[in-house]
Amino acid sequence: MPSLPPDSGSAPTRVLLVEDDERIRLALGLALGDLGFQVRDAASGELALERLEVADVDVVLLDLMLPGVDGLTVCRTLRARGDLPIIITTARSDTADVIAGLEAGADDYMSKPLVASELAARIRALLRRRRPVSNTTVQSYVQVADLEVWPMEGRVRRAGADVHLTRTEFRLLAELVSADGVVVTREELLHRVWGYDYFGDTRLLDVHIRRLRRKVETDPDNPALITTVRGLGYRFSSSR
Repeated sequence: MPSLPPDSGSAPTRVLLVEDDERIRLALGLALGDLGFQVRDAASGELALERLEVADVDVVLLDLMLPGVDGLTVCRTLRARGDLPIIITTARSDTADVIAGLEAGADDYMSKPLVASELAARIRALLRRRRPVSNTTVQSYVQVADLEVWPMEGRVRRAGADVHLTRTEFRLLAELVSADGVVVTREELLHRVWGYDYFGDTRLLDVHIRRLRRKVETDPDNPALITTVRGLGYRFSSSR
């Protein structure tokens, strides 16, 4: 797979493209290469996991419908290993697949057919939000019962034990904490955390909220910290 030669600027973003359709894999790899990305590819889940054992990448583009080890299994395996950014790709109508992929730990998704320029924008937005939180209005420390949050440091503890959040989950929590007691609309959260508009599609946000609640709430089915304000958005409440 061709890649952009090194230059005097910053190193190209390293992408692992996991796609079993050869035509899509080759065309998308070439298009992303032309846009400045360094692309490796894998035609199966097994090969993707092997590639990641020996090569460093910055982001994984992961088709869910793979032969052998499927995309959901790959996603869960990678998320168990760490916080490598993952964008899943799936057929336009597969709502259940999108939700399953996000529940498995993906940071974002794109529906097929894929457009290289839009995919490049998603990759760049995903990597930008992995930078440290720089909002000067964010509190340096928040404690609610046994939950402790250090928004500027990227740390969360519950009952004295560290809570592992993905970068996306932490960004979401930091945005809610910084607006303590105030409703943040779904549209605002999508724009602040994911960096672009979703045109009314809130599945991405709602699944991440569920994942976040499972990690920070004592009773995720009856949340006390991150509450839903029907028709508007979500609110973090530090006063209990």
